[in-house]
Amino acid sequence: MERNGAGLLVLPGLLLFSIFMFFPLAYTFYLSLTNAEPTNVFAGDGLRGDEEFVFTEVLGLQLPIANYVDVLSDPAFWNSIGVTWLFVVASVGLKVAFGIALAMVLTSDRIRGKRYLRSIVIIPWALPPIFTITIWSGVFSSARFGLANQFLIWLGFAPQAFFTDRWLAFTTYLITEMWLAYPFMVIITVSALQAVPEELIDAAKVDGAGYFSRFRAVTAPAIKRPVMFAGILTAAASFQQFLIPYVFNRGGPGRDNELIILYGYREAFNFNQYGAGAAIMLTAVLFIAMFMLVAVWKGDLAEGVSN
Repeated sequence: MERNGAGLLVLPGLLLFSIFMFFPLAYTFYLSLTNAEPTNVFAGDGLRGDEEFVFTEVLGLQLPIANYVDVLSDPAFWNSIGVTWLFVVASVGLKVAFGIALAMVLTSDRIRGKRYLRSIVIIPWALPPIFTITIWSGVFSSARFGLANQFLIWLGFAPQAFFTDRWLAFTTYLITEMWLAYPFMVIITVSALQAVPEELIDAAKVDGAGYFSRFRAVTAPAIKRPVMFAGILTAAASFQQFLIPYVFNRGGPGRDNELIILYGYREAFNFNQYGAGAAIMLTAVLFIAMFMLVAVWKGDLAEGVSN
């Protein structure tokens, strides 16, 4: 009886939490099945407007998934998915490599003032992302006074129009994303490196192992799981990146570099296709959920976690 009473006490909070968590997802799913747009979704009274379900025939059945069929048959969607995954893979690789290299420096016995250096390293993490991204957009400005172009001119190269060339613009996205996220990788890696048993490293030194051999045989296996976990988290964040392409050049040139979240945003709010935008966003959620499940499964990151 006492246990049931305690359960009843938490029910209101649990109900409110569930509504807070699942109502936006449920409403987005509902919109993804309709022809919602500004002229009908805000019409009428109450929660539902004048939007209607849009059907398409699948295996002889009329199903309200026309938006999903349209999205999946749109080459622009697959271009956006491809660019997004390329951005995720490249940025995570850069962040992991840079984070490990910097963490090794910050935990080296040969470095003095490590406490202060660690404080400096995490500064980018403390700055508002929109502020940092705006500064980087100025750095890569196509004008000659842009810091990147000034550096190229100093090296003897011609100035570049960074945001009007597809792959130059994509490279600026990667550099900025790495700047935004590397402090997280450094913090996780430094913590993992501090947990590596000194006895193992000393034993490797006694066996005559060099620096890189010790890193490959002792350090890398010891930090593998936390670095993989951090890599998966930062990959999910990279998949949802919106501000960098939006501030830099709206995913340009044209729509070549539209990451998936920006693509869905523009379909919904620039072209007023709320239903299609909702379908794109939920498809993106499905992609990232599948990635997280596969990554956790293949990386054995749930090992030892009970139900």
